[in-house]
Amino acid sequence: MVILITGASHTGKTLLAQRLLERLHYPYLSIDHLKMGLIRSGYTSLTPADDDQLTGYLWPVVRSIIKTAIENRQHLIVEGCYVPYGWRQDFDATDLQFIRFVCLAMTDAYIDAHYSGIVRHASDIEARLGDTDCTMEGLKADNHAFIAGFGRAGERIALIDSDYEAAIRAVLSSFDPA
Repeated sequence: MVILITGASHTGKTLLAQRLLERLHYPYLSIDHLKMGLIRSGYTSLTPADDDQLTGYLWPVVRSIIKTAIENRQHLIVEGCYVPYGWRQDFDATDLQFIRFVCLAMTDAYIDAHYSGIVRHASDIEARLGDTDCTMEGLKADNHAFIAGFGRAGERIALIDSDYEAAIRAVLSSFDPA
């Protein structure tokens, strides 16, 4: 099984991937690590600020990694924000049987009530360098984009509305054996 985790910035994609790794013992790939490896190595002139172009640049590589994992019958967790809304069109019906998709997003009410905690916990799993551009307005806009884009694509979104840990536990429990 491949678990594909995406969502807005600061929603806990990496935290969820880490918890799934601990629970399922599946390896995981951070799309951010791939991004920074390509940027730092000079294989692209894109920068971390080029979010719109990065999705188009990274997705063909990520998609191919996912297809390879499926062909090899390997489990893999892939997490990051660089997943296009129409990602399913890049896989056939057989491949899609082996992919579980999770999109995390926060509501405005959650961001309003918990903004200082969101910022405080931003480096719980990964040390974020230069995270000064994390504003309440930016978080809301980013979450709106993910909710609207993946919603239009017919994807189910795990909304974080009041209790963050309960929302993450609900996603985790969906991976428990029946």
